[in-house]
Amino acid sequence: MPELCRLPRLAAMCGLALLVVVVLALAPDGSRHWSMGRLVSASGFALWLALAVSGALCVLRRVLSRLPPVAGSLAAIGLTAVIAVLGAGIIHALYAVLGDSFTRGIGFWRFTLGSAATTALISAVALRYFYVSDRWAAQVQAKARAEADALQARIRPHFLFNSMNLIASLVRRDPVVAERAVLDLSDLFRAALGAGDGDSTLQGECELAERYLSIETLRLGDRLQVRWQRPDDLPWQHPMPRLVLQPLVENAVLHGISRLPEGGTIELDIACAEGLLQILIRNPAPDPEAPSLALTQGAGHALHNIAHRLAWRFGAGARMTAGWSGGYYECRITMPVR
Repeated sequence: MPELCRLPRLAAMCGLALLVVVVLALAPDGSRHWSMGRLVSASGFALWLALAVSGALCVLRRVLSRLPPVAGSLAAIGLTAVIAVLGAGIIHALYAVLGDSFTRGIGFWRFTLGSAATTALISAVALRYFYVSDRWAAQVQAKARAEADALQARIRPHFLFNSMNLIASLVRRDPVVAERAVLDLSDLFRAALGAGDGDSTLQGECELAERYLSIETLRLGDRLQVRWQRPDDLPWQHPMPRLVLQPLVENAVLHGISRLPEGGTIELDIACAEGLLQILIRNPAPDPEAPSLALTQGAGHALHNIAHRLAWRFGAGARMTAGWSGGYYECRITMPVR
């Protein structure tokens, strides 16, 4: 049973009710009978029925949801028809006593049963639309969660093996650095295994990227340099999907720095202005169009994955662009700050 206790849903139900009145007023065979007063009265009656039906379905949502789908649908539509019959009967009797022209010339049963049939049909269409919309939204959310869960494969086995070999070589030579590398690796895999569980924050994403870069710095040495641009007044607790920044930094290392004999510098620039948070990742990289150095499918999948999850989390206000130009690869993320 769709949820109708939300303002957008109530507004949609009221909009449908007013649409029915407008259609009736514009009908060629009956337009000459409509005056401004009649239009206002019909609109008020339609809005009253829409609010009454929405309120009843909202209150009885749990009860109706326990029924089988067909029985629950029939019960919901029957309930709207009963409410319309009662409401139309009260309105017809009231206007008959007041002598208003709204119901003049229309029999009691024609008015009440016609109102009930119209209300039931419109409610059935609205409930079906809301049901399909909710199912679609749930499917998109499930897809986004599944893609987030799949990001645990982004921390590749060869990275694990290289890190473990590196830690083994450091145990006797520099146990303090080896312990730090073990803790960083533990944080990375903990984040990967919980990629689909709730949101992270801007601060958490930056810390996770720092841990990854710390391990890669031990492996690549002076070939890997990192330059952060992070003002102190950033919204550090701004919610973000998990594993957004770390996979992009990993792409910069694997497809950029590690493929250049001289290495290079990864630039991470984070800024917030006019309600938008912008993250820029820039690194030197070979031409991805070169046959021997083409960007692998995994990197492209990660970019699509992150863009999809940002769009789901922040809507149309989130944008992600990436491209290679002049020996550098840039990835820019823009998202609204709420």
